[in-house]
Amino acid sequence: MIAQTVISMLLIGVVVYAASERRRSPVVALLASIAAAAGLYFTWTPDHATQVATWAGIGRGVDLVLYIWVCISLIVLLNLHLKLRSQMELVTVMARTIALTEARRRFSEKAAPPQALPQPVSSERRAFPD
Repeated sequence: MIAQTVISMLLIGVVVYAASERRRSPVVALLASIAAAAGLYFTWTPDHATQVATWAGIGRGVDLVLYIWVCISLIVLLNLHLKLRSQMELVTVMARTIALTEARRRFSEKAAPPQALPQPVSSERRAFPD
């Protein structure tokens, strides 16, 4: 009974998190909510998990849940890897662009003829004479 309560609290936390992330990623929020609801259902009725596992050709409901968890974890890991890789490619492109822009700016400063220094304002043209 204690394990069921702890697992239920964790799954309710997943549902709350999914609800808060719904605007940012509705598909992920929906899938997380479905997985949490299924987890809650099978936590409180483990005999049904065993029946579904037997129907799927797996001996126990615990094994079915474990296999599904491994598959979901691998999908999430692949998704995170692909996002990290695209972010790193974006950072590389930005760094190259900044480096090339800075190099062009420095080259154009060296190639440009020196500008004449501004002449001091004579005392006759001062805005506020002494």
